[in-house]
Amino acid sequence: MKRKDFTRREFVKTNTIAGIGAAVAAGLAPSVVASCSSDTGVPAILGGQKIHTGGWPGWPQWKPAYNESLLKVMQSGIWSRADIVTEFENKWAATIGSKRCLSVVNGTNALVTAVAQNDIGAGDEVIVTPYTWISTVQSILLAGAMPVFADIDPETYQIDPEKIKAKITKRTKAIMPVHILGMPSDMEKIMAIVREHNLIVIEDACQAWLAEINNKKVGTFGQCGCFSFQNSKHLPLGEGGALVSDDEEFIDRCYSYHNVGFPYGTVIGGVGAGSVMLATKLRLTEYQAAIGLAQLGVLDEQTTIRNQNAKYLRDQIKGIPGIKPYKLYKNVTRAAFHMFCFRYDEKEFKGLPRDKFMKALSFEGIPNLSGYAPFLNKQPYLEHAFKTKNFRKMYSPEELDFNKFKEANECPENDKLCVEAVWLQQNMLLAEKPDLDNIAAAIERIRKNAEQIKSK
Repeated sequence: MKRKDFTRREFVKTNTIAGIGAAVAAGLAPSVVASCSSDTGVPAILGGQKIHTGGWPGWPQWKPAYNESLLKVMQSGIWSRADIVTEFENKWAATIGSKRCLSVVNGTNALVTAVAQNDIGAGDEVIVTPYTWISTVQSILLAGAMPVFADIDPETYQIDPEKIKAKITKRTKAIMPVHILGMPSDMEKIMAIVREHNLIVIEDACQAWLAEINNKKVGTFGQCGCFSFQNSKHLPLGEGGALVSDDEEFIDRCYSYHNVGFPYGTVIGGVGAGSVMLATKLRLTEYQAAIGLAQLGVLDEQTTIRNQNAKYLRDQIKGIPGIKPYKLYKNVTRAAFHMFCFRYDEKEFKGLPRDKFMKALSFEGIPNLSGYAPFLNKQPYLEHAFKTKNFRKMYSPEELDFNKFKEANECPENDKLCVEAVWLQQNMLLAEKPDLDNIAAAIERIRKNAEQIKSK
């Protein structure tokens, strides 16, 4: 019989499967299998061979099959917003399960547009999470409204509905839940609060494409949902964003707003009257939409792979002392996993600081990030906003007392998460199972050698 030539990856995969099969036959749990197969050699940061010697799936991904549709748009000479953008919007609305979609230049301006067209402004308060990208809060400030920070659920990293309740005042006009890292917020509880207090919900779903709660896509629970298509995102256009909503009049206003205020649909103006509202210009281009249409065809499949691999990796590392992976709410039927996040407890790693743990992990061939910087609810951009002429005209000196603001917006659970979180990027969840095994093995190797790494 002719000998089969195995690649290194095939060899690892075959032997991993064989090992698991033997372990299952012996009645061993998967966590025991992972522990037995962990590498206990010298850490790469101390001069040993790194565990993961291969690469990771690149991002963004472009296939030759996409070239024709993009080239057709480029050769047409019609590059500004036209039929291809409309086609992309229609397909994104259908994908999410909304009546309408409007594309804009980025996710930040999707949020800005949503806030502006919900008549949120001076004197209003919008409740928001502190664990998010700064654009979420900037969209509130740019409207002249006041952000109010409600702390997070430490296990899911999402805004805590119970903390939302404590923050509602007579000035509260909206809640802006963020499905951060592609994991859904507890929208069922949030919507119950909204109905009780007659509030607006703007969902920041900029990291949560195709994520679901009870099979309903996030972004479709509130007045509108906002998405981002920036280069690192699961549907990358380089830059780009979108709003979705079932409210036809709302989307018409948003359309007019994104097109320098020209009348559109139910936003009526006289012929030749010009702009009919205070607005800006946020139109997407045809070639960006062509890129989005091409990649929309693989988004569902890749989302399934990320979910399967996130669960697999979580199972591999959840038994390691000092490592606490993410948790999803029970009603989540699908997540997006823009990042795979776990909390790191240095006490279980002989006091090895997080930055040294992360550096050691990188040496093992496992790239990682520390996530959001602490204190988004206390950073200088807020004080700067309070000092602007507009804010000084809209609010009293007492309302703009930054020290009082910080005190009223303390979020201790968020502060703790920001110094414990470790992120793995979404493209790593498109890798093969043996690559994910290497992540678990690298973490275990570092834990077993934490004392030596700490003293290096």
